[in-house]
Amino acid sequence: MLISLSLLGFGNVGRGVAQVLLEKKEWFRRKYGLEFRVVSISDSSATIWDESGIDLMEALEVKKTFGSLSYWGDEYSIYHLSPIDVARKVESDVFIDVTPANPEAYKWYMEAFRMGRHVVTSNKPPLVFHYVELIQEAAMRGVNYRFEATVMAGTPIITLLQESLLGDEVDSIEGVFNGTTTFILSEMEKGLTFDEALKKAQALGIAEANPDVDIKGFDAAYKATILHNVAFEPMSFKKVEIRGIDDVSPEDIKRAKAQGNVIRLVAKIEKKRVSVEPVEIPKTSPLAVYGTSNVAVIKSDLMGEIVLRGAGAGVKETASAVVSDIIKCVKRE
Repeated sequence: MLISLSLLGFGNVGRGVAQVLLEKKEWFRRKYGLEFRVVSISDSSATIWDESGIDLMEALEVKKTFGSLSYWGDEYSIYHLSPIDVARKVESDVFIDVTPANPEAYKWYMEAFRMGRHVVTSNKPPLVFHYVELIQEAAMRGVNYRFEATVMAGTPIITLLQESLLGDEVDSIEGVFNGTTTFILSEMEKGLTFDEALKKAQALGIAEANPDVDIKGFDAAYKATILHNVAFEPMSFKKVEIRGIDDVSPEDIKRAKAQGNVIRLVAKIEKKRVSVEPVEIPKTSPLAVYGTSNVAVIKSDLMGEIVLRGAGAGVKETASAVVSDIIKCVKRE
């Protein structure tokens, strides 16, 4: 079965998705009977669009060499389309959005749904602020809206909640969902100050140049809200209690360490209540992760406690979630 794809975003994750589609092309054909054809690729400068399919190897080389798709030669037509124009005009089975976080992206998805396209995304704000209307529109149009990559990268917590615990009532979820804050706190445990740890994270590409979304707790709060929406019911982000790690001092770290504990930015999710804040926890706790790992502890009535641990970031890991979602959208049972 031939599946056409429209790829919006050609940064690290977008290129990672293209690499997986290229390298595992034959494997997808053998295992699932699926052949993927990327008919458009958009970066911040241009859209390359060809209904007969784009050479992914060449696309990756152009991006690597020139840093922009607008520098491509004469082989493909170069268009300057808005994301909503791509959703409307480019004929594809699946609309894939791996652009940076953007609340306005929900408008692109609504248009894609109206055109009968599945949507796969790593973009968190639409799920946080427009969950109900997106889910309802996708259901009404008979298409899929999948977003595994929005929480814990490729670690399949969304799939677990949506598809694997159908007979369970979830009581609570606790988790560490932001690798940047875990890295900073881990480095502070080694003796660095907050500023030193942040600069190290930025130098390694773990933290953004403007790290506020991470260190002030908003990224973890977005992810926790998405999990609440999936596990329980839609919840207003305004009701989420948020405190970041920017006021955690070296003295706090030392005091916790002396007690055999660590401090982590912990999200707590119960029905109609979500909080994100630095919490002192025992080193033996499942939540005591290090580096950029993420972890979730799910408690339900039948299964009891499930601990899900994995990479919370990374190109390959996020691409894994995106590609898995593409396959789920189109695979015949």
